[in-house]
Amino acid sequence: MISYTEAYQATGKPIYREVAEQIITYILRDMTDPEGGFYSAEDADSEGVEGKFYVWSPEDIEQVLGTEEAELYNRVYDITETGNFDGDNIPNLISGTLEDFSLSNGISIERLRERIERARQKLFEWREQRIHPHKDDKILTSWNGLMVAAMAIAGRAFDEPRYKIAAQRAVGFIHDKLMREDGRLLARYRDGEAAYLGYIDDYAFLVWGLIELYETTFDTIYLEQALDLNQQMIDLFWDTDKGGFFFYGHDSEQLFARLKETYDGALPSGNSVAAHNLFRLARMTGNNELEELFQKQLQACAGAVERYPSGHALLLIAMLHAYKPSREIVICGELEVATTQAFIRKIQQSWLPNTVVMLHPTEDKGSSARLIMPIITDKTMVDGKTTVYICENYACQAPITVLDQLSAMLISKTTD
Repeated sequence: MISYTEAYQATGKPIYREVAEQIITYILRDMTDPEGGFYSAEDADSEGVEGKFYVWSPEDIEQVLGTEEAELYNRVYDITETGNFDGDNIPNLISGTLEDFSLSNGISIERLRERIERARQKLFEWREQRIHPHKDDKILTSWNGLMVAAMAIAGRAFDEPRYKIAAQRAVGFIHDKLMREDGRLLARYRDGEAAYLGYIDDYAFLVWGLIELYETTFDTIYLEQALDLNQQMIDLFWDTDKGGFFFYGHDSEQLFARLKETYDGALPSGNSVAAHNLFRLARMTGNNELEELFQKQLQACAGAVERYPSGHALLLIAMLHAYKPSREIVICGELEVATTQAFIRKIQQSWLPNTVVMLHPTEDKGSSARLIMPIITDKTMVDGKTTVYICENYACQAPITVLDQLSAMLISKTTD
């Protein structure tokens, strides 16, 4: 979701947004607990047969759609008598896009999309009658943290409140079900039971989600929670001798060795995500101790990255923070005002790597924001207008009060 969302922000190509939102549709429909947490997985098999729920024969398609529409659908999605998966078919667009099919077959893309979507709805309703695969409905703090981040990023990039609300509900679920009274995170919830002290991934991934949720909603409660959990993470997992974060906390069962995971595979490592979090929180708050810890984190992981760069992709991205100028954007204005919303939408829908975004509400409303992020204190509205400050390593350019001027500035800086 994050990759496709950012690809859409960077290129504006609709296909990337379409894929991201199709993933979200599945997650919200099939993988979300009624109370807001996200489930872990679904099996590949049902009734003891791998893929049975998902595969089709040409006869299935014709039965549901009729001969004419089935012929079109089968050609588009490679549904054949010989099949592409154990004699059956997984609908796919491997051979080309809908646009390619439209051009080669003389049918307008609009008409093609309309027919395909109508067919998809019918097939989906028919497929719902099948026996569903088993669902692994345990709720993991770490994986939920990643999904909170993904939903928050998509919510702002696509200006879709439902995604933001999904992220907020998941955070509420974790707070209610997976956090002890003393604030200690737990790792797993299922059937009313929360268990196991949280690991580095639980803390790092959730802090990431909370940072993204702040930049989506500009509600300082999420930034406060991120800072609190980040400090708890440092206290529990930081290696004071060699740097880096251990996998489990000092309050957990003590094994023969305390491991540190840095490998970025199918999931990023807690150490990689923690590095990003340290950098972003340091730039938001102006906290030099967090900045120094970020540098120590990079030093602690540098050897592993040098030995196996391709296995540490997210850590390498974190290292870019240390070598490229960072950018801080402060929006000064009331969140509810239309002009402020216009500035926020322009910023949120842009792809802005190596950037943190903060909101400075006016007067009393901004007191909590100034307390958490003192670096915004001297950034104020100009002539009573919504004002944006774009800074590099805290050195700010002239304040911006015109939306077109902001657009030009964002484009030029992203190109740089």
